Order: sequence, then C-alpha cells, then structure tokens
Amino acid sequence: MAAVERAPAMGAGTKPSSFHAVAWRWHFYAGLYVVPFLLMLALTGLVMVFFTGFQTRLGPVVTVNVAPHAPLPVSAQAQAVLELRSQAALREYIAPATPDRASWFVVMRDGVNEAVAVDPYTGSVLQLVDKDNTWFAWAEKIHGTLLLGDVGDRLIEIAAGFAIVMIVTGLYLWWPRGATRWASVLLPDLRLRGRPWWRSLHASAGFWLSAVLLAFLLTGLSWTGVWGAKFVQPWGTFPAAKWDAVPQSDLTHASLNTKGQHEVPWGLEQTSLPTSGSGAGAVGVPAGQPVNIDTVAALATRLGFTGQHHIQLPQGDTGVFTLSADTMSGDLGNPTQDRTVHVDRYTGRVLAEAAFADYPLLAKAMAVGIALHQGDLGLWNAWLNLLFCAAIVFLCLSGIVMWWKRRPSGSWRLVAPPLPRNRPLWKGGAWVMCVLALAFPLTGAVLLGVLLLDWLVVSRLPAFKAALG
Repeated sequence: MAAVERAPAMGAGTKPSSFHAVAWRWHFYAGLYVVPFLLMLALTGLVMVFFTGFQTRLGPVVTVNVAPHAPLPVSAQAQAVLELRSQAALREYIAPATPDRASWFVVMRDGVNEAVAVDPYTGSVLQLVDKDNTWFAWAEKIHGTLLLGDVGDRLIEIAAGFAIVMIVTGLYLWWPRGATRWASVLLPDLRLRGRPWWRSLHASAGFWLSAVLLAFLLTGLSWTGVWGAKFVQPWGTFPAAKWDAVPQSDLTHASLNTKGQHEVPWGLEQTSLPTSGSGAGAVGVPAGQPVNIDTVAALATRLGFTGQHHIQLPQGDTGVFTLSADTMSGDLGNPTQDRTVHVDRYTGRVLAEAAFADYPLLAKAMAVGIALHQGDLGLWNAWLNLLFCAAIVFLCLSGIVMWWKRRPSGSWRLVAPPLPRNRPLWKGGAWVMCVLALAFPLTGAVLLGVLLLDWLVVSRLPAFKAALG
C-alpha cells in the first residue's frame, strides 16, 4: 500500500510492538522512493491502456469501405507503400482485424519505423504514423525506462521491489488486531474528518488493492533488466531445442521488437530464431510456387491465422518469415490463442512453431498475467485497469496528504516515524533484507545499503536525526 503516513492507532489497551514501529518506519522510507515511481507507472499505464483498450497502439482505428470484390494481393498493397516511400525497406505486414479495417505495413526509412495504413481494396495510402513516436510508444518507453535506458530500468526495478515492501508492511500495519475490527479496514469511515478521514480511505483502498498491485508489480518486474532478464525470463523461456533439426540463429525473438517496445510474447523473447536455407521443416508454401509475401500470406490463412495477425519479412540472408498473432501485439483478446510460426524464406517450408500450449508453465502464467496487466482481454479489462491506475494515483496522493497533515506546522523536516527504544532492527530488517535479496537481488542490495546508512549514520548523528525526525 503506497503511503508515507503513520500506522493506525492500536485498540484501547493494546501496546504497539517494537516491530510494528519498525514496519511503520520501513513503510515511510520505502514510500519516499516509491511514490514518484508509482505515480509515473500509473499515469503512463493510463495512457497505454487507453490505446490498447479503446483505440489501437498506432492511434484511432482506420476504417475503409468494404468493396464487393476481394482485397488486393498483399504485394499490390505493399507496392503502394513502396511507391510513396521509395527508399524504405518493407519489414512487416499487419492484416486487418475485420474487413472494414485498413491494412498496415511497417517500413524502415532512414532509421525511422513508419507504419502506413492502406485501403486493402483500392491500394490507397490512408495514413502514415511514426511508430516510434506515438503516444503509446512514448508512454511505454517512459513506463519501462524513464527514457534513461538501463539506468532508468534499474531505478524502476528497485522501486518495484520496494513497492512490495510497502505492500507487506502496509498489510502488517493495518491488519486488524486487538480492539481493531475488520470493518474498519474493509470499509472507510466517512464520518471522520481531517487526517483520520484520509487515513481511513487510504487503508481501505490499499487493503483491497494490495493483491492486484502485487500481481501488477510481479508482471512488470518480469520485463526488468536484472530480475526479469537474468533470473525469471530464462526459466520461463520457450526452449528452441523443441524444434528438432532446425538450425538456429544468433538472434533471438527480441530482435523482432520495435526498439523500446515489447511486441513479442514474453516467453519467446530469449528464444533463438531459426534460420533459412537448410531444407529443414515441413511443407508450407506448395512446391513450384514462389516464396513471397503473397504466398506466405496465403499460407498463414491455411494455417488458421484469421483477423489481425503479423507477417514479419526476413531481415538478412538467413532471416525467416515470421507469422504471429498474440496479445502482446494487440492482435488477440485471448492469450491462450497465442501462436508464432517461422517460414524459410527460400523453400517456404514451415521451420518452427510455438503456441500457448507449447509454452512452459511460467510462460503460460506470464502470457495471461501480462495480458491482464496491459488490458488486452477486452473492454472490461481496459475499464478495470483504468480504475486501478486511478486508485494507485489516489493511494500515492493520499499518502502525501497524510504526511503533510502530520508534519509540524511550518516545519520542513521529513518527520520520519521514530525508532523504538527496544527495537528488533537487525532481526526484522535482516529478515526482510534476506528475503528480498533472494527474491529481488537488486532491491535487496539497495535495502542492505539503506540498513547500513540508517544504523551507521542516521541513528548516530544528531543533525540527521533532527532533519528526519
């Protein structure tokens, strides 16, 4: 629960434990660091959910008039794009979700990823979008790295770990004990005024949201550069060894992402891509037919791809055609239907396939969890996520308001919760530190530093104690 405010008053005749005071102090200090990051994540999350749930990642839906004849061949639609952008390299085709939607093509031009909407019946170019500079793209980059690259990623990872500390300490502080009743936690007391009114609202909202916030933090942490990329993602990655006798590239599926954006399913990002030119695989494009965007699009239809799906073109001499439909790209509203197929660019043979049923158990859980996190499961999911993001903003702001009302008038001291005289600082703090260090190494390392700073400096120097107390 995001807060920088004191714990609730204990019931009459109940003496607060020393660990209760330590938990309150940790909750306060974690909030100093976490609250700005939670506000950022909630606000950028609001932007991202708006586009995934109510528009598209490229902006408003582009519609067309359905013609009485079949759509033009994909190559003819692509040609209209290349005539407009003669120096561009075609990278991707996105099939329309419904017959009255535009086709999209992604081209690389002078280092810029440009998405181009085309009327599939007339071949007319309808819209051009700089894919790297949409509202969604900027929100996702800020959400993941603060536009600071690896430094921003690490700062957010630390904040997410400390947010889990806030959830645990918040639940401990507000858990009913003594004369405190469950009703006072589950429902806010709107009869109160001033700081108690804010505290009651904050406690109830935080209590109800704690499990959801924990789920969001864990799915978000799965993308981070240390806990996610180094520890969790390798355990949950689809093993390319399942593709028997298929030569593998040095590139992974993550290379198919647009820079700064996640479009490949989490469980495939670290899986090696297959390579073209070996003669491996099963029959895909019929013998005697050329292997091009039209025959590969026809193969996608025969393989069961319908509605919106992606065909990424080979990049490099050994690259492959990649056919995919998944929730990460906004194609589907059901992650259990995720599917990725690779096709040899020379022979048209199907080299490899990975569907939801093939994922390891962790990858399956993450596919569902991330879809919920992003609001991909339908309008109900998008509306709930918008409500959740707004609630997190309220938790952060209410924590700040409570701290402001608690501080002495005219004072700019932090007014940190005092340490108990008989405190289990090292027992309690070391226990929390060990658990976090094992579960989240980066956060655990920072927590160790904070513990040492608090013990060696803050608790021993009067000047620091006066500034914080």
